[in-house]
Amino acid sequence: MQDISEQILAERLKNRDRSAMKELYGLYSGYLNALCSRYITDKDDAKDVLQDCFVKIFMSIDSFQYRGKGSLKAWMSRIVVNHALKYLRKSVRKEALSAQADLTSIPDIPEAQLEVADIPEHVIQEMIRRLPDGYRTIFNLFVFEDKTHKEIAALLGIKENSSASQLHRAKAMLAKWITEYRSRYER
Repeated sequence: MQDISEQILAERLKNRDRSAMKELYGLYSGYLNALCSRYITDKDDAKDVLQDCFVKIFMSIDSFQYRGKGSLKAWMSRIVVNHALKYLRKSVRKEALSAQADLTSIPDIPEAQLEVADIPEHVIQEMIRRLPDGYRTIFNLFVFEDKTHKEIAALLGIKENSSASQLHRAKAMLAKWITEYRSRYER
């Protein structure tokens, strides 16, 4: 999509142009669904959250400020991530409360065990989706959204050490699955 087209699309949306809404959905629903599914693994739940996100996008389009190419996509992405986090906040908080902050029971993970260049992307994505909700959410926020543990704790209403603990546990699970995958498929 060209820079000017995105700006024009945003203006059409602000004018409540129904064809612009359909066009926006067609252009971005796949990307936003994948983004939402990174946090919410149940397909029906992700679909419901994404539906709510599109309602929010259409209702709050007047607050969107065009800032150049990609700003519309970035704005919508923030809405999707925030709604997905809101949806998960309760279950993540429960998991964080039950997770022990003591990391001594979890061995250190050599970085080589987390190296994934030789593993197909869809396999890695499936491994991430298999993580428990809390682990997956914190892993995604830390790795893909570049959030600090302090920021994650504030977003999820948990303690920083709970965020660090869950990230470490997520990496340990992924390292185990990566090792198992390699032993199965790289003989």
